[in-house]
Amino acid sequence: MDGPLWTETHAPALADLPQSEVRDRLARAVDQPMNLVVQGPAGVGKTAAVRALAREAHAAPDTDLIEINVADFFDRTKKEIRTDPRFEPFLEGRSRMAKRDMINRVLKESAANAPVSGEYKTLVLDNAEAIREDFQQALRRVMERFHRTTQFVIATRQPSKLIPPIRSRCFPVPVRAPTTDETIGVLAGVCEAEGVDYDDDGLEYVASAAGGDLRRAVLAAQTAAVEHGEVTMQGAYETLDDVGTDEQVLSALSAARAGDLSDARGTVDDLLFEEGFDGGDLLRELLRVARSKSDADAEAVARLHALAGEADLDLSAGTDDRLHLTHLLAAWGAGRRTFETPVRDTADA
Repeated sequence: MDGPLWTETHAPALADLPQSEVRDRLARAVDQPMNLVVQGPAGVGKTAAVRALAREAHAAPDTDLIEINVADFFDRTKKEIRTDPRFEPFLEGRSRMAKRDMINRVLKESAANAPVSGEYKTLVLDNAEAIREDFQQALRRVMERFHRTTQFVIATRQPSKLIPPIRSRCFPVPVRAPTTDETIGVLAGVCEAEGVDYDDDGLEYVASAAGGDLRRAVLAAQTAAVEHGEVTMQGAYETLDDVGTDEQVLSALSAARAGDLSDARGTVDDLLFEEGFDGGDLLRELLRVARSKSDADAEAVARLHALAGEADLDLSAGTDDRLHLTHLLAAWGAGRRTFETPVRDTADA
């Protein structure tokens, strides 16, 4: 899709968030800054809500809002972390530092820096369900030390994976999926701002098909507008599949079968951390696409299902969705019918 995404160019203000209860809860954190756990399914607007809060609360949101995706740490090598422009100033000359110490230093330095405007800044940790418990303990200590100058916002799809000491220090902000009517209201506002014609049936079809995923709904409307110049029932019906993730899932399966684990792992990363899948949902998508859209024969699909049973158990017990799903694809691509539970090397974690 050419041009900027509507999800970025039409980021909502705090007053424009479709869920009234989210607006009310976040409004309390503008004048009385507090730590927050923003929790809800993928695509419902958690990140958009936090950014809206920051624009309302900070005179200089571009500098006083610090966003760190947990994947930026836990799914990257020491070299990748050290050379990231956001983290490089904190880690210069510290090439021998263990990965756990690098992460702790970045968190501490990010929290310690004085705000550019006002009395505090906002530090967001996105996809926080992937933080291991030992790092959560370190995060708790950082939160305690810098609570006067830094507001910590933990964004997660699975708040139950946060340790009690962190949950107890944060005000919960549940973000439910918007209703169809709320989604239609958002789509109408975006189309009007873009000068794109639409009809009620088109918006209702897009909103209903998105199933509460606001991001998917907005991108679907944009796709229809780009391809047809308007958002109507017919145009939306013809283009809706273009914003799905089936092609990405199919790409991961194909790469695994071809033995290209690096590509498969990269696609899994995108689906988990960009598209917002959790491990269980992505496992189900892998099975569905393998059955319906891949060229794998029946025996290969059956073998994937057998492997998926073991992976599902690991996903329910573990915290690293990426590791277990990547291992599933590796085992499938290698033609195995079973695999041992993967163990992460924690010496450099």
